[in-house]
Amino acid sequence: MDLSYTPEEEEYRARLGEWLAKTLPALPARPSPDDWPARRAYDLGWQRLLHDAGYADVHWDASPTVRLIFLEETEKAGAPYVGANFVGLLHAGPTIAAEGTPEQRARWLPPVLRGDEVWCQGFSEPDAGSDLAALRTRARRDGDDYVVSGSKIWTSHAEVADWCELLVRTDPEAPKHRGISWLAMPMDAPGITVRPLRTLAGSAEFAEVFLDEVRVPAANRVGEENDGWRVTMVTLSFERGTAFVGEVVACRRVLREVAAEARRNGRWDDPALRRRLGRLDAGFRALWRLTQWNVSAAERDGGVPGVGGSVFKLAYSHARQELYDTAADVLGPDSLDLDRPWVLERLSSLSYTIAAGTSQIQRNIVAERVLGLPKGR
Repeated sequence: MDLSYTPEEEEYRARLGEWLAKTLPALPARPSPDDWPARRAYDLGWQRLLHDAGYADVHWDASPTVRLIFLEETEKAGAPYVGANFVGLLHAGPTIAAEGTPEQRARWLPPVLRGDEVWCQGFSEPDAGSDLAALRTRARRDGDDYVVSGSKIWTSHAEVADWCELLVRTDPEAPKHRGISWLAMPMDAPGITVRPLRTLAGSAEFAEVFLDEVRVPAANRVGEENDGWRVTMVTLSFERGTAFVGEVVACRRVLREVAAEARRNGRWDDPALRRRLGRLDAGFRALWRLTQWNVSAAERDGGVPGVGGSVFKLAYSHARQELYDTAADVLGPDSLDLDRPWVLERLSSLSYTIAAGTSQIQRNIVAERVLGLPKGR
């Protein structure tokens, strides 16, 4: 498998790097992490800059390799992350691009690219645990609408979102994986209640969402009725396959900073710590190669990442946690100071073995779909 870049791709990398070097110094100061309306405005302002410069379509109208280059270079340059717009750009948008009708693509994709609309993800439910297909939110067909009742939890950016990628059960009598549909729900519809949730790290980018007889047009269904599980697998393949690419680049930068801090404060003299840092360096280098392999496979298979994304997500989640545990060891008592570098990141890293599919679920996927092992009974 070819992991090299073409001259055209390297030209894109150089052009993007020049634009970032010129644009980033002129950006306004980033708002407070707790001011979500201001963060929404900041993140969408950055997206508009990308749009106007011709870089906005990278998440679905460009090749997977160009997408990889974009994520790598923007992270290296310290550009703003997609932030409040990440569900629209990295999950819902690519899914609609792959599975939506021409009318749906025309309605929803341009506003995301321009930085006009924000999406949230309505997948997880309080009683479903890590078994996403056990969802209970019901959608009853009533003429041209679905009438939706139920609740969602860990709904990313629901408090500032315009739309929600929503999984609902449209056939309660069907086997649980076959009675699900994927809907685009407007967040200003009557019957929606949003209650923000504060995490261990002190952030509030998640929310509970309660749905009481919410009417969603049937035209907002992406894919066929009761075929939502297959559509969801497309969404999750993007979430696990490419959404974490920039974070791998960031972790490699943090690893270098942790090693530099260890040299400054004397922890470098500990051979066990040096071995941990070396093992982490090798691990993140391997994850980057795995990312390139997954991107090459996606190029070959029509642009949608495959099950290799589960291998990546499983390994990355644990590598990230080990990285920040190592950073805490380097900091020593200062690792309890929330104002020190890496401390809040360590708290947030605890969620990575749960978010985007738990490690237990990823192991099942790898066992059954990659290794061909039989399903458990």
